[in-house]
Amino acid sequence: MSEPDRWPAPPETILALNRTGSFDWDLESGQMYMDPAAHDVFDVTPDEYDSRPEALGVRVPPHEAHRLDAVVSEALKNGSRTYGAYFRLRRRDGSLRWTHTQGYICRDDNGRPRRILGIIRDAEEELLETRIRMEHDAETRRQTSIVEGTTAALAHARTVQDVIDVLDETQGLANLGAASLVMGLVEAGRIHLVAEGPPGAFVPGTRFTRIDESYPMSEVVRTLAPRFIESREDFADSYPLLWPHISHLNITSAAYLPLIAQARPIGALGLLYQDKTGFTADERNLLVALGSSIAQSLQRAMFYEQEKDLAAGLQQAMLPRSIPAVDGAEIAVRYRSAKLGRDIGGDWYDVIPLPGGKVGAVIGDVQGHDTHAAAVMGQLRIVLRAYAAEGHTPATVMARASVFLHELDTDRFATCLYVQADLTTGVVQLVRAGHIDPLLRAKDGTCRRAPVAGGLPLGLSAEFGRLEYPVTTLELDPGQTLLLCTDGLVEEPGHDLDEGVQSLTAQVASGPADLEALAERLVEDADRRGGDDDAALLLLRRRGSDAPKSGGRLQQHVAPNDPMALREARHMVRAAVRAWGARDRSDEIELVADELVTNALMHTEGAAIITLRVLSGVERRMRVEVEDTSSALPRRREAGEEGVSGRGLLLVDRLADVWGVESRGSGKAVWCEFTVPNRD
Repeated sequence: MSEPDRWPAPPETILALNRTGSFDWDLESGQMYMDPAAHDVFDVTPDEYDSRPEALGVRVPPHEAHRLDAVVSEALKNGSRTYGAYFRLRRRDGSLRWTHTQGYICRDDNGRPRRILGIIRDAEEELLETRIRMEHDAETRRQTSIVEGTTAALAHARTVQDVIDVLDETQGLANLGAASLVMGLVEAGRIHLVAEGPPGAFVPGTRFTRIDESYPMSEVVRTLAPRFIESREDFADSYPLLWPHISHLNITSAAYLPLIAQARPIGALGLLYQDKTGFTADERNLLVALGSSIAQSLQRAMFYEQEKDLAAGLQQAMLPRSIPAVDGAEIAVRYRSAKLGRDIGGDWYDVIPLPGGKVGAVIGDVQGHDTHAAAVMGQLRIVLRAYAAEGHTPATVMARASVFLHELDTDRFATCLYVQADLTTGVVQLVRAGHIDPLLRAKDGTCRRAPVAGGLPLGLSAEFGRLEYPVTTLELDPGQTLLLCTDGLVEEPGHDLDEGVQSLTAQVASGPADLEALAERLVEDADRRGGDDDAALLLLRRRGSDAPKSGGRLQQHVAPNDPMALREARHMVRAAVRAWGARDRSDEIELVADELVTNALMHTEGAAIITLRVLSGVERRMRVEVEDTSSALPRRREAGEEGVSGRGLLLVDRLADVWGVESRGSGKAVWCEFTVPNRD
């Protein structure tokens, strides 16, 4: 009976079929018997092997022999029963082949090793399979890492361009093995190309393509299935309209993926390769999984951009569409939105032309970052403009705005800074409601903080019954610039507000003289700092060349029982006297103006309106008028020695060069004039 016909097959036959041989090594004599299968593994013939292990040296390289001897010696010494080792054999043709041996150590009663019974087998295919499996596992881990890494990077993408940048960066494309990418978004039944691939890849007429056209992105959007183009020939045959335009790019294969979100296609992604052909099943699975992740990020980005556009549109609708031209002033404004999605700030600015060569400037910030804050801001801007246009004093404008905000059905408050500037004299009155101070830049470029006395924010001052807003007066010389801003322009992560104001002051001082260029630089600096708040900026510069000249007019409304308004009127007179070159008669003019206003408030039941103007003629004169609602003419009378009143018109008569009374409809105006020096 032949060996294949024997049943059951002897062990040596089974071992031989698996290229496994056996050996019996007598440690005392040193002889090692090997069966024919072992001879075959070592690639030696029975004639070449004399049962001595040394004869195998021709097949075992020295460094492998040393390593194998060390394994066996260690097992013999430490009392082990078994050992095993992989080593390489050099076959007759000179090639190295992996081999594995296992031995069982037979010991006597004293534990002394006597024999080793073992097997020897060819392990080349086994290790090859193991290596392939390990490489496959490593590739699987690498592909999983690519998907996870790309997904993690896409989590930070806010816009469509952010998604493209994440995929298009060198490392991202290298991990995917692609040379470049193209991307299109589905818009109104067409595909809008938003990433056009490598330089020279754009095909004229493909910025917008129909979904039914014979292009790869159109196909994957239409079929919702990926398209793997395996070679140049495949590309040329499948898309003859496209291939002639891109054949020079050395594209050897491509993968086009539909980007599907919520069961509908929102776009397509194409990965272009220059050094590979064909796609394995694992590569296809990887790209499909990656396409799904990209689609989710892309949809988030598209929603974000839609929401941001909506929020920005609402914000812009609440802000002035244009800034009016104001004689004697140069004005620049900026608004920077730094919030995300539906988040929208309540920052605003406004410029209000006023009669008599005056202009009002407002900067403010409503608490919160949402559409409600923007809506409150829009209402507050309108009422502030209305109160200012009615001729109220800055303090009254601010107090009334606070009451308005308090009476709204809202829990929001607002900070605000209101400036009323007379461009004829340069007199500027400022009222601050919890806002940051303005900055003043001189004509030579130096810049400083302009401290302004302040009150509570709008809404809170009305709630706590503290509607008194002090007025700060300063003079704005021709060429000087007043800077108003919200805290988003000065806030910097890791720094307090004072440090931010100091930094802004330095930036303004070193900035360009051109007002628009200065505004642009300040906003760009705020962008680089990476603040997370909106910012509004208003720059007001008084011009000397086209400002209203001498002969201008100043006017102030003084309500009864309003000591703050009376104080503001005195500030206005004092500043006008200095600005119009009448310092030599400042005491006389201020005293007479104060007396006329006081008389009007004491002897009538209404308010007083004081008007100052310079009259040009043979001689230059300053005219002071105080108008009230009473038609009763003033009467000069002599005060007794003990009297505390009755000297008002006497003072006017003694100090003014000329004075008189004019009827004004339902009231009258008491006026007086002072001769003042001509200005050089």
